[in-house]
Amino acid sequence: MSVSHQQPMRPEILFPLFAPVTALSGIGPRLGKLVKKAVGAHVVDLLWHLPAGLIDRRYAPKIRDAIPGRVATITVKVWKHEPPHNPRRPYKVICADETGTLQLVFFNARQDWLTKLLPPNETRVVSGQIEAFNDQLQMGHPDHIVTVEEAAGLQAVEPVYPLTAGLTLKIVGKAIRAALARAPELPEWQDPAWLKQQGWTTWRAALTAAHGPEGEADLEPTHPVRQRLAYDELLANQLALALVRAHQRKLMGRVVAGDGRLRALALAALPYELTGSQKNALAEILADMAEPLRMLRLLQGDVGSGKTIVALLAMLNAVETGAQAALMAPTEILARQHFQTIAPIAAASGVRIALLTGRDRGKARAAVLDGLAGGTVDIAIGTHALFQDEVEFHDLALAVIDEQHRFGVHQRVTLAAKGKAVDMLVMTATPIPRTLKLTAYGDLDASRLTEKPAGRQPIDTRTVPLDRMAEVVDAVGRAVVAGAKVYWVCPLVEESELTDLAAAADRQAELRGRFGERVGLVHGQMKGPERDRAMEAFATPGGGLDILVATTVIEVGVDVPDATIMVIEHAERFGLAQLHQLRGRIGRGQAKSTCILLYQTPLTEVARSRLQIIRETEDGFRIAEEDLRLRGAGELLGTRQSGLPEFRLANLAVHGELLAAARDDVKLIQGRDPDLMGERGKALRVLLYLFQRDAAVKNLRSG
Repeated sequence: MSVSHQQPMRPEILFPLFAPVTALSGIGPRLGKLVKKAVGAHVVDLLWHLPAGLIDRRYAPKIRDAIPGRVATITVKVWKHEPPHNPRRPYKVICADETGTLQLVFFNARQDWLTKLLPPNETRVVSGQIEAFNDQLQMGHPDHIVTVEEAAGLQAVEPVYPLTAGLTLKIVGKAIRAALARAPELPEWQDPAWLKQQGWTTWRAALTAAHGPEGEADLEPTHPVRQRLAYDELLANQLALALVRAHQRKLMGRVVAGDGRLRALALAALPYELTGSQKNALAEILADMAEPLRMLRLLQGDVGSGKTIVALLAMLNAVETGAQAALMAPTEILARQHFQTIAPIAAASGVRIALLTGRDRGKARAAVLDGLAGGTVDIAIGTHALFQDEVEFHDLALAVIDEQHRFGVHQRVTLAAKGKAVDMLVMTATPIPRTLKLTAYGDLDASRLTEKPAGRQPIDTRTVPLDRMAEVVDAVGRAVVAGAKVYWVCPLVEESELTDLAAAADRQAELRGRFGERVGLVHGQMKGPERDRAMEAFATPGGGLDILVATTVIEVGVDVPDATIMVIEHAERFGLAQLHQLRGRIGRGQAKSTCILLYQTPLTEVARSRLQIIRETEDGFRIAEEDLRLRGAGELLGTRQSGLPEFRLANLAVHGELLAAARDDVKLIQGRDPDLMGERGKALRVLLYLFQRDAAVKNLRSG
């Protein structure tokens, strides 16, 4: 077996960190389940669970000087116990020092347990929050009650960790201390000059310090200790993307340069001229395709900026050379829509296209598969169905993926494997802030469409309090009579699709009471065909539906030129990017469009800023940057659903400059030691395994 094909293995030095959390003392199967759910399954996950606050026990006043509202650690003499006559009343233990008395208050406590813990006439050190009640100082349920000798071992400053149901601070703190004890000294993967310039400590020292904050400043993401750890994570992310990309690039590409005849026919069939940014993006794509390297390019453009046409012209470039192209969309409804947009232009160019979705069965499906394998179909448009094993292409040269954050790197690679040296174009309608783009699509070059095609009308966006709902319903009635179509988006209810659905169904029933059968409903729980039928009835002039009540399923790509009004209920519950996506469903025809954001008073500061930004601008890139600033990256695109990397230590809203530095560092690393065989290179391999970027290491020669 040749050296280069051996599967690299996780380095032995990391074994203790990738043991299950149940390997730690005190974490049995029951707690193990809770810890796994809250933090993760491995010991290393506990290391990444950084404190969010702290309890400072260094404040040790005499009783007389203790300030209510603060956590105090006080040495007292136990004077007497006062058990309650009624079990619902609190149990009090009166303590004193030479300056005054302090009542310790307990609810539902057993007398024998408390007498053992606080024996009368003995001295104890108690720590907890001081409260004033009827001119008497109290401490309810002290966090710690210890002897004077034991007090020396108390943590003066105790980190406070984010918790979930069933986990206490004591359990999590103990587990994290045990995890830290297992953390080995690892070889330094940072560049020595950079490390010195930043004034950073070693990885292990930084980790220990992050879990042992001394004051509030130590919890800030800008603190050097937290920056060091964030940079490690960002470096692992950028290095992994660069290695995957270098590997993709090594696989030889092919020169794809058509003669322009089909593109000329397509452009002649368009009712409008391409915008400047469409022309620029197309020029960048065609230049990439003409290189003997594989193209890996991201086409970013706001809703309605004309990405599909740019992608079609790129696909025609491939067809002009006698090869095939494929366009893959995340949902059936979008695939059909792309098909409808492209069909007339393809027909004018004399190009054969076919649609392939999971719904196609029998003879129709067999005919499409034969056409793809035999080369009689030039362009395939479809969903995940294009990935399936039985789908074979005669000669696939370009794969276009309409990403909408639904496909990960893995699926991009799967489609590319359907041909030889396939060029890859990924389209996204969600304007992604620069920092997020680097972490999710750092392996791709990017082109941006910044203008809307001619004829697109600006959208009038208004904010209206919910108590004026009746006026909005009246206005919708007038608009429908005048021939408008209306989207009515229902609120996001706490994470539950069923309650979202109930809200939407109730709203549909109310609007039906007023407007009859012309009110339809679409939601995420519907079966595909049923949802498509409702969309169809709404999209088709005279299709029977003028008002469509919807949950957020309509965010993605649906095109209804007659829809000129969008009402969004409880707009304050939506993220900026989502509001922007939803609003992009209207303003697609010639008529003036209005978006009404209904909000519940009083608004939080963040919600107010959000609604103000969405009113001020339609620039998706500005909106995306603001959204990142207001919400942080994790929530921004619902990372869990989006295939975007989730960061445990880095906060992209704060650490953007570190990300840029990591990117530059990776360029240097690749220039000096592309196979990571040198001393720093070997340490960087450990870093990749530490952050579970194993797939990237598999692209390297074993060292």
